[in-house]
Amino acid sequence: MLEYNLQFFADNGDKTEEPTGKKLSDARKEGQVAKSREIGNCLTLFVFFLVIRLMAASMGGKFINIFDSVYRTIPIMTVYPQGEMPFREIGILFRTGIYNVVMIILPIMLIGVFIAFVGDLLQVKWKPTTKPLKPKLSKLNPLKGLKRLFSPNSLVELLKSLLKLGLIAAICYSYIKDKVFLLFDLYEMPLMQAIALTGNTITDLGIRVSAVYIVIAAADFGYQKWKFHKDMMMSKQEVKDEYKNAEGDPQVKGAIRRKMMEASRRRMMQELPKADVVITNPTHYAVAIKYEPSLREAPYVIAKGEGHLAQKIKDVARENSIEIVENKPVARMLYHNVEIGETVPPELYQAVAEILAFVYHLQGKI
Repeated sequence: MLEYNLQFFADNGDKTEEPTGKKLSDARKEGQVAKSREIGNCLTLFVFFLVIRLMAASMGGKFINIFDSVYRTIPIMTVYPQGEMPFREIGILFRTGIYNVVMIILPIMLIGVFIAFVGDLLQVKWKPTTKPLKPKLSKLNPLKGLKRLFSPNSLVELLKSLLKLGLIAAICYSYIKDKVFLLFDLYEMPLMQAIALTGNTITDLGIRVSAVYIVIAAADFGYQKWKFHKDMMMSKQEVKDEYKNAEGDPQVKGAIRRKMMEASRRRMMQELPKADVVITNPTHYAVAIKYEPSLREAPYVIAKGEGHLAQKIKDVARENSIEIVENKPVARMLYHNVEIGETVPPELYQAVAEILAFVYHLQGKI
């Protein structure tokens, strides 16, 4: 005899099933998507340095004009008597300077916001939700906070951060080590040349860092998609429960179907005494026919049954003195092709009319 444990055949909750469309849709509504924050960050950083490189000369000229305007205004303020401060003029100068600086950097900020938005849109498409913004008391639980802090996901994020810092540090070192002697000569250069050299050095370095950052972000996006799919995996029991919730419990549906059939059968048996004739197989099928010329153009079926129900229909027919006529082909065709309440099809008019004429003759109606 071989010993075996039935627990091996039980569903132990392992998530081995692919996520269903409903679970993915529900997760999307909750704001759970496969998204890498690094995509938006790297694109924003890359475009930022690229725009700075293209607009450096124009921006530098505007900043110099601002400094020039400020320094030209300072001598005017010295004409005030000693001990008096030109607060009004200082306020105007300050507000004007802030406004001019904001107007210079505003296009870059707007471009950065737009690129970050596009980065998220490319990853998760357009389907906004406010669910992630709703406060959750569970997030205030210190035990769950510690659990998240020391979770495998936190360890992965730490390793990614260290990798990014290491790569960025290596790129910065390899680039600056060849420029360091040139940067020491900044004090001996004219102002515009020094500004241009500094700007070119910063933007070139930023673009190189951004290019490597894009590779890191692409790898992180692949990891996030894999992790999201893994987190969305379902156990067999979860799939069954979801099917029950969506389609209804099969046992409950079966009970409802039985109740409906019983109610329909009761209504059918209540209408049966109104029948003109019951056509039988004679043992397998029974179909009750009613003909009311004032209501319908053709006879119609008010009850039908098979097996035990057919026998019950015949018993009720005998109790109510309804004629029972044996006609195997007509009974089979009516049972299989005509539902309760429907009229007899034209191809059976002749056969049913002959049966009704026979019944009416027996009853002395014709």
